[in-house]
Amino acid sequence: MKNAFYLLRWPLLGLLAVLAACETTREQAPEMTAPVLPESFYNYSNVEMPFGAARDFAIGGMVVDQQGLIDFVTLPSGSENAFELQNVTDAGATLGRVLFYDRQLSINNAVACGSCHRQEFAFADGRKGSEGFGGKVTPRNSMGIVNVAMNNNLFWDSRIASLRQMVVQPVQNHIEMGMESMEVLSKKLAKANYYPPLFEAAFGTPEVTEGRIASALTQFLSSMITANSKFDRGQEDNFAAFSELEKMGMTLFLSDRAKCASCHSGPNFSAPDGPGDPYGGSTVKGTANIGLDLLYRDNGKGEGQFKIPSLRNIALTAPYMHDGRFNTLEEVVEHYNSGIQAHTNLDAKLTGPDGNPQRLNLNAMEKSALVAFLKTLTDERLVQDPRFSDPFR
Repeated sequence: MKNAFYLLRWPLLGLLAVLAACETTREQAPEMTAPVLPESFYNYSNVEMPFGAARDFAIGGMVVDQQGLIDFVTLPSGSENAFELQNVTDAGATLGRVLFYDRQLSINNAVACGSCHRQEFAFADGRKGSEGFGGKVTPRNSMGIVNVAMNNNLFWDSRIASLRQMVVQPVQNHIEMGMESMEVLSKKLAKANYYPPLFEAAFGTPEVTEGRIASALTQFLSSMITANSKFDRGQEDNFAAFSELEKMGMTLFLSDRAKCASCHSGPNFSAPDGPGDPYGGSTVKGTANIGLDLLYRDNGKGEGQFKIPSLRNIALTAPYMHDGRFNTLEEVVEHYNSGIQAHTNLDAKLTGPDGNPQRLNLNAMEKSALVAFLKTLTDERLVQDPRFSDPFR
């Protein structure tokens, strides 16, 4: 019996140490103070943008007036998240904004959604991996939030299509925010005196529920439309404000030689992954193997396939790729220029007639031109818009 005790002693002590550490992690950060909100709700339910950009986004069926004001009254085609655009309310998105920046959504009040999606980085992170509630680092780079309700596939491995499902996953992730369940979170948030009035304004009664949390976060993210870049404004005057280098880069981007626009297409500069599109099939779901490695430690959706991201605000969202391996746009362009690896699952658009990687072989000016054009996709208004800022500051 004594020997049995000694055999169990160290495992038991280890378990107690782990439990103690969990309790310490849970309690180490204080609760949040009340957010500072405007006297009346910000306007989230309509979006103003240059008419040229609004016209492009309206291809899917949104109503646009001549001032470039989009009213989400009809469904854009091809997206499982399209209905979310119809259901954005000012009160719902306001609640979503508070939830997005509230560290109480993590188990120890240390991490908010906005901790890993920062406005100054176009709601990316600025790091290769994001630090979670217990100091652990995520294995993948935090993607920028770019017109997410217009996406058909979400996350680097496109594992989820529903935005409403996506918003609650980080909350329960064992690295990111660590909540035991959404039920536990609902009870926790109901104790904060600033939430009942916000939930009542958004949903008619003050009850805090998992569905309402997900709905409010979804409304806030859906309202985060970015389409006010130099490129968008340039459509009105045939890009008169573009430099010669930017124009060269745009021509190259759209050319059959570079083929950039074949993967980053449409008003969102993202994968054509709707029903019937080249990247819309179940085996790819908006992903591609771009020859980053011959052997992948992280295989993404499978065989090295990762989501083809939107290029909007790309100049603000470094570092790049799923693992943040490239620090600059120049490094990204150089990968396509000379660095594509001959993986057996390499995307067909990057493979030459001989089966080897088809590299761009650009000269120095052409590479600079591509980077210059990519920088015209930056929406400065988004990163300064108070509607999307942290209300707890």
